[in-house]
Amino acid sequence: MLVWLEDAGWNAVQATTEPQHKAAFKLWQSQSWPLIVRRADADAAHDEICLGLPLPPDEDTGAKVRISLRAQVRHIRKTTGAMELAAVLQSSSTERAPLAALERDAAGMHLRVYGSHAMEVITGLPYVSPTSDIDLLFHPASLRHLEEGVATLSRHAARLPLDGEIVFPGGAAVSWKEWQMAVANPAKVMVKELHAVRLADTASLLALLEPA
Repeated sequence: MLVWLEDAGWNAVQATTEPQHKAAFKLWQSQSWPLIVRRADADAAHDEICLGLPLPPDEDTGAKVRISLRAQVRHIRKTTGAMELAAVLQSSSTERAPLAALERDAAGMHLRVYGSHAMEVITGLPYVSPTSDIDLLFHPASLRHLEEGVATLSRHAARLPLDGEIVFPGGAAVSWKEWQMAVANPAKVMVKELHAVRLADTASLLALLEPA
């Protein structure tokens, strides 16, 4: 999810942050750019939300800095889901033809984009490099939708650096590549949730989907 803070939230964050991060926070506040919801810290209070601010890679070293912070829920101004693939297609520096082909084939999948491609579109800052993956979120509703969606992603991964996760009903997220391997060679998969990371068998996740 993307989260926009009210000025009171930014002021509270900047009052407690490390000095080297204040410039980034001031820029994000002045541009009204969103933050990213991250996995909740174990000691986070019920009225806090755990957020991340990923900075563009360093121009010289390529190092990536991801700033972790917390904000009060009452200071949230707006939230939305991750960016739709169509929005990234309009602005992405990735070769347009294969990305447009993916969008056409995935019309019923409602793919959303996070990571470097989404952040570059949101901010206009240089996040994407020649080695950047295109991180996608796929929310299947049924077993058939899941199977067709993974097949579509696999097919287009031959021409695009696709990565990302399947998000099952309830929010359990699994790497679609790991899922594909676990289905072919039965194994447990790593499940990421807002408050935990765990291993689960594929059957328990399939039970969350509609049968058809």
